[in-house]
Amino acid sequence: LYLSGYGGLAYIMGWTGGYCLVALLLAPYLRRFGQFTIPDFLGARYGGAVPRLVGSAIAILVSFVYVVAQIYGVGLITARLSGLNFEIGIFVGLGGILVCSFLGGMRAVTWTQVAQYIVLIVAYLAPLMWLSVKQTGVPLPQLVYGQQLERVTAKERELMRDPKEREVIAAFQARADDLAAKLRDVPAALAAERAAAQQRLADLREANAPLARIQAAERALAAVPRDAAAARLAWTAARQAAEERARPLAGMPPHAQAYAGDPGGTAAERRAYDDSRANFLALAFCLMVGTAGLPHLLMRSYTTPSVREARASVTWSLLFILLLYVSAPALAVLVKYEVFNLLVGTRFDQLPAWIAAWSKVDPGLLAVSDVNHDGIFQLGEMRIGGDIIVLAMPEIAGLPFVVSGMVAAGGLAAALSTADGLLLTISTALSHDLYYKTIDPEAPTGRRVMLSKVLLLVVALAAAYVASLKVADIVFLVSAAFSFAAAGLFPALVAGIFWKRANRAGAVLGMLAGLGVTFYYMATTHPWLRVAFGVTSPVVENLWWGIQPISAGVFGVVAGCGVLVAASLLGPAPAARERALVDEVRFPGHAPNP
Repeated sequence: LYLSGYGGLAYIMGWTGGYCLVALLLAPYLRRFGQFTIPDFLGARYGGAVPRLVGSAIAILVSFVYVVAQIYGVGLITARLSGLNFEIGIFVGLGGILVCSFLGGMRAVTWTQVAQYIVLIVAYLAPLMWLSVKQTGVPLPQLVYGQQLERVTAKERELMRDPKEREVIAAFQARADDLAAKLRDVPAALAAERAAAQQRLADLREANAPLARIQAAERALAAVPRDAAAARLAWTAARQAAEERARPLAGMPPHAQAYAGDPGGTAAERRAYDDSRANFLALAFCLMVGTAGLPHLLMRSYTTPSVREARASVTWSLLFILLLYVSAPALAVLVKYEVFNLLVGTRFDQLPAWIAAWSKVDPGLLAVSDVNHDGIFQLGEMRIGGDIIVLAMPEIAGLPFVVSGMVAAGGLAAALSTADGLLLTISTALSHDLYYKTIDPEAPTGRRVMLSKVLLLVVALAAAYVASLKVADIVFLVSAAFSFAAAGLFPALVAGIFWKRANRAGAVLGMLAGLGVTFYYMATTHPWLRVAFGVTSPVVENLWWGIQPISAGVFGVVAGCGVLVAASLLGPAPAARERALVDEVRFPGHAPNP
């Protein structure tokens, strides 16, 4: 919400709508089915081991991507509080996750999550109320949200007219133009850059320059791309970053502006407006449907005593979550007000210590530089990642350190509570759905429990390693997990409950098609995946209707539903036992209606 303004409301709308879908379409019926996991339902409804195996694989993928995001967040908090390197902080924070999930099963995880929610909501709302009192004297930030939004909007207009901000924009545009010139002849530009770096280092050594300058020149030479392909990737990414910052407000849209562009403007402005609106709707759809397909969330419906209580539990969950969601827009506006009024215009030598502290954790999350060399901080001279907005909020607002500790505790509680359930889902899918149900149905309970604990540890370590690679930010990782859940699981689950004609081939092919289309779109449009898979074509050529990779699931859901319906209609009807299961979960006690 801080970085995207109105566009960030797609997250709140999507996640809230997802819980409504869970309550209406899935939770009561899965509880009536009465097994343990989502693959259990897929195996029973569609028959055979293949739907169970495919469902298990997708559940593992979804949960793994999601838990990587949670461990990434834990690493950020641990590194900031302890001063450890980010990579070490990840594995230190992992210990807390394992303590919460390793010593028990679903019951233990459920009760620890209750306690963690209490910590989370107090740690989130108390500093926000404090900040609201500081700015307005009113302890309810939701009531002053509109007032502060008007002030932020007025400050945005002032900053867009500021000559100093325009100097920063011009500097970034010049940087983007220079990179564009290099990209027109990459081999020649690379050779010239390497020769210049080598000559600079030789000149410094010959002049017996200070060691610090020589070391800086050595680092600059080492940073030169090793070949033309690496140079093209690096310069393309740098050019894109420079172009984004060569826009007013450090590339952020005006906070109250609904969509980018202008529906009544030039052709480019109309296209930008259409793309922005389409991405907003696509993201909200992916998050909504993805929430309804999350395995660790749907598993909770099995733990309630009855169908009525399954629906009631989702309703209560939605109410508790709304306490958080209705405060998020106010938090974004209050923090932006602090940045605009306290940081902008400050001398660089007087910037608060938290900027250097967070830059030390990860320069990619927060970095400032005097671009126009006037010694005064301008908004365009700061790059800040959305992953740290909430964590840094007390420091941005100048609140006491104890408040920073409280927010860190809340962030840890949020990450721990989610990671517990995700690791439990993965270990259950491996030990119960794959090992017990498929490989060794006679395995004793003790062996299965021991196997689940070992697998939990292995998966946690693997997720921590992937998180340490910084493959993407938290927002993309979370959204990717939701896209995979939406495309891979939601169509098969809903069809399995409400459409008797859905058969095994339709479910399996639909899950594979949805997952495959989603992954393909991400692989051809997301920067890290493009590098991993060697995709060199321009990103704009791979975007379908301008949809960003964060919303890739919208195409996967359509593909999955289409393939499921087509394969089910073209193939044989499900067995009578499988059709009867639909009647049983929807109309208990009624005679089956083939």
